[in-house]
Amino acid sequence: MKKAPKTTEVAEMREEYDFSKGVRGKYAHRYSEGTNIIVLDPELTDVFPDSKSVNDALKYLAKLIRQTRRRTTKAA
Repeated sequence: MKKAPKTTEVAEMREEYDFSKGVRGKYAHRYSEGTNIIVLDPELTDVFPDSKSVNDALKYLAKLIRQTRRRTTKAA
């Protein structure tokens, strides 16, 4: 006994959907670059209220780490 073929309803666009001004692939390049999301502990929000403050602190810390590595490399 064969199964009856499934009937598929014709998918129609609803009137409230208006893609007439849509741009295909508008965010494709940005999406392909990827993202890095880092979640801070809640107790740090008073020190780092926004991403700029976090980035500034990390840049400063990275600078100190690089300087320390150079000194230890030269001393060895």
